[in-house]
Amino acid sequence: MRLVFAGTPEVALPSLRALLDSGRHEVAAVVTRPDAPAGRGRHLVRSPVGALADEHGIEVLTPRKAADPDFLDRLRAIAPDCCPVVAYGALLPQKALDIPPHGWVNLHFSVLPAWRGAAPVQAALRAGDEITGASTFRIVKELDAGPVFGVVTENVRADDTAGTLLDRLAEAGAGLLVSTIDGIEDGTLRAQEQPPDGASYAPKVTTDDAKVDFSVPALAVDRHVRAVTPDPGAWAEFRGERIKLGPVTRVGADSLKPGEVHVERKRVLVGTATAPVALGDVQAPGKKRMAATDWARGARVEPGERLT
Repeated sequence: MRLVFAGTPEVALPSLRALLDSGRHEVAAVVTRPDAPAGRGRHLVRSPVGALADEHGIEVLTPRKAADPDFLDRLRAIAPDCCPVVAYGALLPQKALDIPPHGWVNLHFSVLPAWRGAAPVQAALRAGDEITGASTFRIVKELDAGPVFGVVTENVRADDTAGTLLDRLAEAGAGLLVSTIDGIEDGTLRAQEQPPDGASYAPKVTTDDAKVDFSVPALAVDRHVRAVTPDPGAWAEFRGERIKLGPVTRVGADSLKPGEVHVERKRVLVGTATAPVALGDVQAPGKKRMAATDWARGARVEPGERLT
């Protein structure tokens, strides 16, 4: 089939590569978010999807909004049969959805109808889900509510962060997306409506959302930190300054008040509502990320001091 692929970040690259390598489908163009300033010089940088398309000599479309008339006209001129989507990052108007005969097929990183929305992997980790996955579905006006073509599942590991879990889902999902496009072309695959019950939602996680609350049980602290690693990154305040925190480890039943920091020779403990957690990496303002024990020595943490 003739395809226009829509996506923006690195997580979309396995799917784009899989479609390019399939030998069966033609990726006529990609749609991605406009070039954005990055780095110290704030120079405009192409998105990862746009950069990969450039490498393959594929036309790159970067509309400010998917409703722009010029973009819609160009999409009609390209005349795709189907538009696969992975983490594009913008809403698609009905006028765009109506252009390809086989619609826009989204790869979403959850087992729908669970965790519709922008941050399904983070939500699954925070909720303590033991199994998650990826789904392909036809995009409709309602958020992530379209009929589902296929699903793959993935076990959630005890040490998974949002980054590691998303990497695995991106690879597994790429195969699912290619097989979905194959099945649509063959006429052997029919989308099934999502069940009316069981939908849950995962809104975008902001930097403010990533703050660690040590007044909750250790299990919740552990899940929260892993859910926001690496993006937007867990943090807490120490002496009025924000410090970034890597994944923590739940430890024994030492008695510490929530947020209280206890420094030992080989570990740094912080109290929660239940048992303490041992800090992993810590990054203080203006410093490189370092082991918690190195941070504690440099900060000269005093008994009774707390992370808030």
